[in-house]
Amino acid sequence: MADHVRHAPRPDFLKKPSLRGEQVLLRPVTVDDIAALMPMFLDAEASRLTGSHPDGRLDEARLRAWYGSRAEQDDRLDLAVVERVTGNVVGEVVLNGWDPGNESCNFRIFLVPGSYGRGLGTEATRLIVGYGFEALGLHRVSLEVYAFNPRARRAYEKAGFVAEGVLRDALLWEGERVDATVMSVLAPEWFRHGGRP
Repeated sequence: MADHVRHAPRPDFLKKPSLRGEQVLLRPVTVDDIAALMPMFLDAEASRLTGSHPDGRLDEARLRAWYGSRAEQDDRLDLAVVERVTGNVVGEVVLNGWDPGNESCNFRIFLVPGSYGRGLGTEATRLIVGYGFEALGLHRVSLEVYAFNPRARRAYEKAGFVAEGVLRDALLWEGERVDATVMSVLAPEWFRHGGRP
């Protein structure tokens, strides 16, 4: 017989925090961030690494409507990643796919080209995942990473994510089928290690 698990109260996704790290500040994303974020949408390599098939619908009106509505979302959290040294918006982090029955969320991060390799993504990941566990009461945060993106996988591992399994042929990219690794971090692991792997 399974132990009785007490459910946490429903997370308050309407509260959009600002989270400060040593290198990055996470703050609510706004319409004014579109110009800074545009390079990540237009970069072919960034699209490949995230498995984002171009659909021809990338236009400013659509982006303005999307980013203009982020503050109203009560089932997800979208934050801009700001490099503290420069004040530049260098990407976004998102907790989405809220599953109330299982107290879990999906995580994703998207950085503009040229901002990789400096630890910004790892710190941004730790900040938002920590917020998910410590403030929102989540039990599990998960993600998928494609086999051709080992740099991202290493960053996720540094932030405490553990590989769980492989989704075979999860992506069809330019005629090639690519596996995705499912990774997650659980609240007990996070608290046991103080937010460090």
